Amino acid sequence: MNYKPVQSRILITIQRPGLWALNLLFLLGVIALMIWLSFAYGQRAAGYDKSEAENYIADLEQQILDLNMQNTESQRQAAMLERNSTIDDGASEQLKISLTEAQAEVLELKKELSFYKSIIAPGDTKRSLMIQTIQLKPDVANGVYQYQIMVSQRGRNDRFARGSIDVELGGSNAGQTKVIKLSEVSKDVKNPINFGFKYFQKFSGTMTLPEAFQPEYMRVKVKPRSSKIDPIDEQFSWADLTAVGE
Repeated sequence: MNYKPVQSRILITIQRPGLWALNLLFLLGVIALMIWLSFAYGQRAAGYDKSEAENYIADLEQQILDLNMQNTESQRQAAMLERNSTIDDGASEQLKISLTEAQAEVLELKKELSFYKSIIAPGDTKRSLMIQTIQLKPDVANGVYQYQIMVSQRGRNDRFARGSIDVELGGSNAGQTKVIKLSEVSKDVKNPINFGFKYFQKFSGTMTLPEAFQPEYMRVKVKPRSSKIDPIDEQFSWADLTAVGE
């Protein structure tokens, strides 16, 4: 009887729990770094820096203080002019106009200051988006328009709002109704415009309209990704927008 040699295999395992724990810590550190980098990128992509907004608030408060001081001095000078009948009436009238303009500027600055403070310290109401401002400034010499659209998040803005914005220009062309995408007349945006912000985000650029196109309105549709935030679909008169920009 022939006997075959018995072959045996011995598996030797060297356990190094210290190295395993070190690798785990390293992996957790990498994950944490990736999360932090994503958050930092999200803030930069949102076009918003909280410290920058706080500095801007301080600048607005200083501007309001300076303008109030100027208004006080202007009122004092106006009172002196009224008492001095030898002074030209035209100078007195011009001073009153300047005073009225300065007071209107203070009012606008206070509105802007109130907005920035509201987004820094939001309430506990439901999250919502709103079209904060739309500005159009026609450049008649070059036949272009400078535009700025700002969208903000109100209520509980502890999370980033993400989604897209679709901007259309409605009007007529040679007597025919025509709708133009903003991306068709502006090289500064794509269609749709993607957004991602925690507090607010601005979109600005220039657009050149076709010569025969007569704009009548601008339509802005904001479509958030989250179903918890209501979409926006608003239409703005072109005449009103350009009147504000003049």
